[in-house]
Amino acid sequence: MCSDYIKEKLKNLPLCPGVYIMRDKNGKVIYVGKSKLLKNRVSQYFMQSKNHTPKTVALVSNIVDFDYIVTDTEVEALVLECNLIKKYLPQYNILLKDGKQYPYIKITTQEEYPRIFMTRRVKKDGAKYFGPYMSAYMVKDTLETLKRIFKIRSCHKELPKDIGKSRPCLYYQIGQCSAPCDGRISKEEYREVFDQIQDVMNGKFASILQILEKKMFEASESLEFERAARYRDKIESLKIFGEKQKITSMKEKHVDIIGIIEDKDDFCIEVFYMRDGKVVGSEYFVFENTGEKIENVLEEFIKQFYFTVTNIPGEIHLSHHIEDEAGIENWLTEKNGHKVHISVPLKGEKAKMVQMVCKNAGESLYQHRFKRDRSEKKANLILMDLMHVLKLKKPPFRIESYDISNISGAQSVGVCVVYKNAKPSKKDYRKFNIKTVEGANDYESMREVIYRRIQKAYEEEEKIEKGELSRERAKFVELPDLILLDGGKGHVSIIRELFETMGEDIPVYGLVKNDKHQTRGLTDETIEYPLGRELFDFLTCMQDEVHRFAITTFRKKHESANLHSELESIEGIGPSKRMKLLASFSGIERIRRATIAELSEVIDRKTAENVYWYYHEKGEEN
Repeated sequence: MCSDYIKEKLKNLPLCPGVYIMRDKNGKVIYVGKSKLLKNRVSQYFMQSKNHTPKTVALVSNIVDFDYIVTDTEVEALVLECNLIKKYLPQYNILLKDGKQYPYIKITTQEEYPRIFMTRRVKKDGAKYFGPYMSAYMVKDTLETLKRIFKIRSCHKELPKDIGKSRPCLYYQIGQCSAPCDGRISKEEYREVFDQIQDVMNGKFASILQILEKKMFEASESLEFERAARYRDKIESLKIFGEKQKITSMKEKHVDIIGIIEDKDDFCIEVFYMRDGKVVGSEYFVFENTGEKIENVLEEFIKQFYFTVTNIPGEIHLSHHIEDEAGIENWLTEKNGHKVHISVPLKGEKAKMVQMVCKNAGESLYQHRFKRDRSEKKANLILMDLMHVLKLKKPPFRIESYDISNISGAQSVGVCVVYKNAKPSKKDYRKFNIKTVEGANDYESMREVIYRRIQKAYEEEEKIEKGELSRERAKFVELPDLILLDGGKGHVSIIRELFETMGEDIPVYGLVKNDKHQTRGLTDETIEYPLGRELFDFLTCMQDEVHRFAITTFRKKHESANLHSELESIEGIGPSKRMKLLASFSGIERIRRATIAELSEVIDRKTAENVYWYYHEKGEEN
C-alpha cells in the first residue's frame, strides 16, 4: 500500500506526456520513466497487480517520493528520459553499461583552415562528423589515405595566425602536404580540397574523379606533364580508396538488425550493421538478472543505444515488437533528419537475417558466460590462495594497495589503488597530498595517508548514522579486507603500530622488490611468504599498477606546480590572471608565443607587456 502522501500526489498528476522520477528514503533517484499519460502510468505502479514483475515489486517497495516533468510531446519526454537516465544511472532502470565510445572522423569545417582527425566525442560545434567506425585502425587507415591523396596538413599550428612563422615541415618537402602554414596554397583552394574530402566521405567518388580527370587532360594539353602525372596518381589512389571505403552517406540505404535472446533471466542483444548489403560490423550487449520482460529490455536498449549515435540507418529490423515503436520511430526520424522505419520482419530474407542475428546473440551469451565464469574462477582461486598463504580469516574481496611518490621529499603524494574480487576498481582509486611530513620520509608519509583514509571512513560512518550521508554516496566507509604496502618490513611495522592505536584489525603486508626493482614477494614484520605463479603474477600486476598511479599523480602535481610558479613569478600575475591566460591560450607554449596585442585581449596592457618581455629579450619588436 502507498502512503497518504503518495496518494495525494497521484491525484494531482496531469493527463499529458512527461517524465516521472522515483526516489527512495534518502532522496536518491532509483527509477526514471516516461509516458504519454503521466497520471495513468504512474498510478499503475501503486495498484496491486499480478502483472508486476519481481523487479517492479521491489521498485515500488522502495519508492518514498516521486517528481515529474511535463513535456509538450512524447518525443520530448523520450529525450528527457534518456538524459535523466544517463545523469542519474538509476538502480532499477536497465542500463547500457557498454563503455566503448566508437571513433568518428571529424572535419572542422567551422575553421578557416579545416583539419581532419579522429575523435570519440561528437559535439554540436559546427564540425562535420563521419562514422561511427567499428575500429580505430579503420579510421587511422582512412585518415592516412586521405592525407596522402589530398596533401593536407597533419600539424597542430593555429592558422591563419601561425602562417609564415616557420618554414614548411618535412611533409611538404616529400610532397605529402600543401603547406598552408607557409601560404603555399590559398585559403580558398585549401577549403576546396576539404569540400572534395567531404564528398569522398559521403561516397561521391564519380563527380570528383570527373573533375580530376578534366584537370589532368587540361594539364596534359598544356604540356604540364608533372602536374598531369600528379592528377593521374590522385585519380588512381581515389579509385583504390573507393573500393575499400565501406562507410556510406546517410542518404544511401543501410540497415541495423537487432536480435535479443533470453536465458535464465539473462539477456543478450546482438546488433549487426549492414551497409550497401554487406555486414560491416557487429557487437553484443549482455544484461544479467534484470527481472524484466524481453520487450522492455529491448526497448530500453534501443533508446539508450541510439541516444548518442549520429548516423542512424533508414531501417532498423527487430526480433521482437516493442511497446513504443511509433514514438521511437518519430524520435529517431526527428533526431537524424530523415525517415527511420522500425519493423519486425516475419518472412523472407529480412526475417532470415533477424534469425541469424538472434542465433549469434545466443552464441555471444554463451561466450560471455564462459569468459565470466573462467574469470570468476581464476579470481576465486587467487583470493583463496592469498587467504591460505597469509592465514586470513576470509578471502580478501577488497584489497587496497598504497605507494608514496616524491623527488627528494618535495611535493610528496600518496595513492591508493583498489582491487575488488581480484580486479582493479578505478572509480575507488584515491590520491592524497602529504600535508604533515617534511622531506623524504616514506614511513611517516605512509602513516599519514592510511591514518587519513581510515579517519575519513569513521567520519562518513558518523554522518550515515546521523542521516547526513547515504551509504551509497560514501567514498571511504567500506574498509579493506587486506592492505598491501609498496615497501618492506619497516612499512608494515609502522602501519601495524598505527592500527593498534586506532583499534583496527585490518591485515597489513608489504610488497617487496628485488635489486632490479621487480616484485619479489609478500612480507610481514619478520618473514617473506612463498608464492605460487598465479598469485605472484597477480601481485606483480597490482604493484605495477599502484606504482604507475603514484608516478602519474606525482607528475601531474609537479607539472601543475611548475606552471603555477612560472606564471606567478611574473609581476602583476596572480591566480586570477594565471587562470585567464591558461583558459584563453590552452597552455604555456601558446602564452610564450603570443604577442602583446594578443595577451592584452585577456589581461591589462601593462601586465601583458610584463608577460611578453618575460619570454623575450628586451628590444625585440612586438
